[in-house]
Amino acid sequence: MPDILRAFLTRPGWQRATLLILLGVVAGLGQAPLDIWPASILALAVLLGLHRAHVSPWQAAFHIWAFGVGYFAFSLRWIIEPFLVDVARHGWMAPFAIALMAAGGALFWALAAWCAARAAPRNALMLGLALVIAEITRSLILTGFPWALLGHVWVSSGIAQLAAFGGPHLLTLITLLSAWAVSLLVGKERLVGVPILSLLVVASFLMRPGPVQPVPDGLPIVRIVQPNAPQHQKWDPAFRDVFLNRLLEMTGQGDVPDLVVWPETSVPYLLNYIEDDLSLLAGAARGAPLVFGIQRTDAERRFYNSLVVMAPGGVVQTIYDKRHLVPFGEYIPGAALLGQAGATGLAKNLGTGFTPGAEPGPITLPGIGKAIALICYEGIFAEEVTDGGDRARLMLLITNDAWFGQAAGPYQHLAQAQLRAIEQGLPMVRAANTGISAMIDAKGRVVQSLGLGVDGALDVALPPALPPTLYVRFGDWPLFLVLFLLTMSCYRVTQRQGD
Repeated sequence: MPDILRAFLTRPGWQRATLLILLGVVAGLGQAPLDIWPASILALAVLLGLHRAHVSPWQAAFHIWAFGVGYFAFSLRWIIEPFLVDVARHGWMAPFAIALMAAGGALFWALAAWCAARAAPRNALMLGLALVIAEITRSLILTGFPWALLGHVWVSSGIAQLAAFGGPHLLTLITLLSAWAVSLLVGKERLVGVPILSLLVVASFLMRPGPVQPVPDGLPIVRIVQPNAPQHQKWDPAFRDVFLNRLLEMTGQGDVPDLVVWPETSVPYLLNYIEDDLSLLAGAARGAPLVFGIQRTDAERRFYNSLVVMAPGGVVQTIYDKRHLVPFGEYIPGAALLGQAGATGLAKNLGTGFTPGAEPGPITLPGIGKAIALICYEGIFAEEVTDGGDRARLMLLITNDAWFGQAAGPYQHLAQAQLRAIEQGLPMVRAANTGISAMIDAKGRVVQSLGLGVDGALDVALPPALPPTLYVRFGDWPLFLVLFLLTMSCYRVTQRQGD
């Protein structure tokens, strides 16, 4: 055992935890907007190297948990921003929110480390594979939270193009395999690590898509409008018409585009109250189809977060209701059950929030074709982005990232939108209330964008779609099979070495 490793393991638990938390922060440097993916690989390589020491499953779980706390606390630091919109009422919750998110995310990794140490002691590759499984589980269980996945560190590199073959979890597998290869460089197995890393470096250069190319003439022109309504003013009666008028003014300027897109909840009224008179919106659109976000309610007084397609003439053509809601943000999990259980007072105070929509789409945009509709949070779930069997022309994402302030959150959200474009081989129109609004091509490149904290409108041609990717055709199942085979092979090799 190397002296430095022996010295680490003999330190008190709090000192080891502190060092590992700091190492986890280094791993988080690979996430947007910093995008320092080599730092993530090196930090994970050190972690896997530590696992080669003779430690118990509980020690392994403790080490990985501490590392995960640092990683998630740094990567998800933007999570405090929503609580700072109204500091007097909610500011006290911010420290608890970041602490719980970091500790909770790290628990998935700790469980993976415990299982890996039980199945194949001191096997760094087994730990890496277990962490991939943990990231998949984190993406799916309890409605899922696939934010700051280890695979997201590649979005700014050529490696991201591999998402077209296996989605975000393939990128996570590549992340851990790369870290494992680096960890081999300091041992007797460096001859295994060198070719893996050489292949990674070559692939990162060869797969880089290059600069954005000019689009052919005759493609639809999309106007993306960003009103820049800060969250603390967005619903204030003194300001909401100011932002609506700003949207109308920017929509009505210049040449008439083929499509106009406004952000999530850009219209500050219930659709039920204005559906019979959309003349102001229709006048600004001047015959162009208009997509806008709005809230609505049905006959049973259930509320929906909706995307509306308004055809020329002010006629509501399509309504898409958000299907994957944000727990504790758009609804309180279990509030209805509390009411049924007799806790009517508590259930009434909590409220039931929004109701999830039932129709997955796609929607039809007049003169353009089918579009996969996504509202904010829905854009982070790769496995839920579906075109319903008919190949769409584009993805259409409307969002309100004002909740994230101007910290890392909006950049990480944009990075995930770029990844969805690569996975689907489709361009994405992204309209964000305070930024970052963008046109993203089918290779995940940002063609044009509006930055944070500015108001404006982009007139940009809709890039062409690519043929369906392997990820569109087969989803995550090939990756799951590969992961299963690698894990079983690693376990069998460890068992033979033990014999």
